[in-house]
Amino acid sequence: MDEFILIEKYFKKLTYNNPSALDLNDDVFFDKKKNVVISTDTYVEGVHFLNFRNPDLVIKKIVRSTISDLYCKGVKPKFIFIAASGNNSSFSNKNLNIISKSLKEEQKKYGIKLSGGDTTKSNKTIFTIMSLGYAKKIVKRNQCKNGDDIYVTGNMGDSYLGLQILKKKVFINKKDHNYFAKKYYLPDLPIKISAHLLNFANSSIDISDGLFGDLSKLINKCELFYRVDLNKIPISVNLRNYLSKSKKKKINFISKGDDYQILFTSSKSKRKYIQKFFKKMNQKVTLIGNLTKDAKNNEIIDFNKRLKHANNEGYSHNF
Repeated sequence: MDEFILIEKYFKKLTYNNPSALDLNDDVFFDKKKNVVISTDTYVEGVHFLNFRNPDLVIKKIVRSTISDLYCKGVKPKFIFIAASGNNSSFSNKNLNIISKSLKEEQKKYGIKLSGGDTTKSNKTIFTIMSLGYAKKIVKRNQCKNGDDIYVTGNMGDSYLGLQILKKKVFINKKDHNYFAKKYYLPDLPIKISAHLLNFANSSIDISDGLFGDLSKLINKCELFYRVDLNKIPISVNLRNYLSKSKKKKINFISKGDDYQILFTSSKSKRKYIQKFFKKMNQKVTLIGNLTKDAKNNEIIDFNKRLKHANNEGYSHNF
């Protein structure tokens, strides 16, 4: 079974309908009375990152991907708690100094503070990070409306190509190698718009597991279907050039995960406001489709052709 069926079947009932748990169907825990928002993520060597040869880059990637869960809810993270498991090699004095320095840089960049955690010995390097922030309201999943526009911030696909390069499945010139590898390790979180999401977003999620997979999670309780224009999905000039030279298909790159951009839906009446706001913030945002109840299936449109997208639903853990 996949991770979502596992949660639904075995763990959802253990919340005893605690409203703060959000039915275990969102990225966060939200205590509305105490204004507390919490998210937890685990990162395993060989699953979530290839290896620990670059501890500075790995620790930055996992911190950013964790706090992204709060930013996409419209919440500024304040504190992080890190549980770290490793061995004499991964947690050598050299690596620990590098990790400490990298954490300090991330704390300064995002205004967060390390506030607790745990350390254990293990063969594999594993990190569990909890991030905590405060908010009176958040933008939840599954609050989409019929007719909503679908937006994404930033670009899709750079991170996935970076991963393929690091896995040595793709060989490319040094300049592009460095560009895509950096996009994989150091996602550029759209933090400037986070505090304003409540002004225009009906529902939102960060793109961690893949554009279409996360879009399905965003609307999964709403009895709506998405219609997305493949040609409107934003990609970088670098990725466009690579696809043109390699003759590879765009759809095989834009929904594989690790983008950590914000995917949100908004009413059509907010279009002008969103365009003006994002231009003022100097943050890229793209309208890629819409939601409807008047359909039988989700659709990805490439000009006038409907694409099969079973292989583009994104990443999911299966047990």
